Formats: sequence, C-alpha cells, structure tokens
Amino acid sequence: MAQADSSAGEQPHRLAFAALILANIFLAFGPWMVRLADVGPVAAAFWRILIAAPFLLLLAVPAWKKGLSLDRTLVLVILAAGVFFAADLASWHFAIVHTKLANATLLGNSSSFIFPIYGFIILRAWPKPLQAGALCLALVGALLLVGQSYELSAAHARGDLFAILASIFYTCYLIAIDRARRVLAPMPILALATVASVFPLLLFALALGEQIMPHNWTPLILLSLGSQVIGQGLLVYSIGHMRPLVVGLALFTQPAITAVIGWIVYGEALGVPDIIGAILICAAIILIRLPSGRDLDSSSDQPHLGDVRRGS
Repeated sequence: MAQADSSAGEQPHRLAFAALILANIFLAFGPWMVRLADVGPVAAAFWRILIAAPFLLLLAVPAWKKGLSLDRTLVLVILAAGVFFAADLASWHFAIVHTKLANATLLGNSSSFIFPIYGFIILRAWPKPLQAGALCLALVGALLLVGQSYELSAAHARGDLFAILASIFYTCYLIAIDRARRVLAPMPILALATVASVFPLLLFALALGEQIMPHNWTPLILLSLGSQVIGQGLLVYSIGHMRPLVVGLALFTQPAITAVIGWIVYGEALGVPDIIGAILICAAIILIRLPSGRDLDSSSDQPHLGDVRRGS
C-alpha cells in the first residue's frame, strides 16, 4: 500500500504549514464564487466537483503508477469522505445564499473548533496551556471579526441551521481524510473522494429543483480550480503532516480573508473590532508556531495522528 509521507523531515513540515495557509486563502474565495454563479448553490457545488475531478485524477496518476493497494476498510473510509464532503458542500452552499455571509462564515467554520477536539480525543491528551490559549485566542478573534455583521433572526434561521450542519459534515470529512492519509498519498485520496461526491451532489441539486446548467462558466471554473483542486489539494496534503489543532487554527483564517473580500468587493467597511479580530487570529497562528509550540509537529513527544493505528 502506498504510504503517506508523514515521516518527512523538518523542511516538509514547514512546506506543509505554508500549504495549509495557502489552502485556506484559496478556500476563502469560494463563497464569493458561489454568489457569482448563475446556477443554484448546490448545483454550483456539483460543478465545482465535476470540473475538478479530471484534473485531480490526472494529478493522482504518478501515485497510482507506484501501485496502490486499497483494502475494503480504506475504500469505505474514502467513500465516506466523499459522501460527507458532498453533504458539507450542499449544506454550506445552501447557507451562503440563505443567510448573511458573516453568519455562514462563522457557523460554517465551527469545524475550526470541533476538529481539534477530535485530535485531543484520539491522542488521549488534554491540550497544553499554549495549545488551549492559541485556540481560544483564535476563537475570540473570529467572533470579533464577524461580530458586527453577525445576526441571528427568523429570516436567517434556515441558512444558519445549514451552516451548522455544514461544519459537522466538514469535521466528519476531515476525520475520514485524516484516517486515510495515514496510509495513502494525498492526491489519490482527494481524487477518489471527489469522484465519490459527484453523484450525491447532483441528486441534492435535482431534489431541490435548482437550475443545473449555467450560462456563465467563469465563476464555476474559478470555484472548481481554486477551491477544489488547489484549496482542497493543499489541505489534504497538509493534514498528513499537521496536527488537528494546527489545521483547526488555520481554518480560522477563512473568516478573516472573507471579511477582506467583502470590504474590497462589496464595500463592507472593516471596523476596529474586525481589525482586532484578524490580528488575534494571526497571533494565534504565530503563537502555535513558536518553538514552544512545535510539539504540534514532528518534534513532539506525543504521537502524531498518523502514528495512531487504524481502528483505534
């Protein structure tokens, strides 16, 4: 079976962190592209996956040529990842157009907090003070960042609910990807999980009666290449090297970037709380990368998730 490269040295870990940040930058542009698309939100998710699938399958060819041995358990994990990802995208894209962008951004990124908890549970270790402090700092920053525009109301209730559902499905997707990354290289995982999510997304879009065929392909192509090929590709790669806490903290950067996009594109002014929130998120990420926080990477005396045996 092709092995994940989780045993790489210090330099690959540095590259993995850079890949993680870059992944979130590309993913943060996704909601804007969904808003620009002239199809239904779930249909936009379908095209995001369908357009990306051939590119991802092509990128996975080098790993397949080395020989892949997929046992039944691994196949089921990858299929589950695809279904969870389809459910996440359907819920998230639906929320984007049925609630305020700030609501969808904050509630949809609840996985930033849930996924690190999974990491602490699977590693059977409570967070150290530095870890807990960085996570709380990022959470406060995210709340400040969208606090001025966040609003709970009956008009947004349906969209808010689907944003919360999206965060749960996305956490399940990340957990499935993490388990698969212990024994398989990133591109085959992403390619197979992407293919597995195509049909469920089409069914969701048809069930909602959405317009499927677009007139303007540009937003969908940018959404597919930016969010799925580049964004998810870099994210899946980095998950093989980084602990869930680092991944979760990096996910907090998406609300910050989305706020900047809203300021530039829609003229949504950034107030002092927004700026303070963005600074706190950056500080949390810097804090976790300090020498005393490197226990989250290869130098830790705790086991990496990749060292925890499957089925544990």
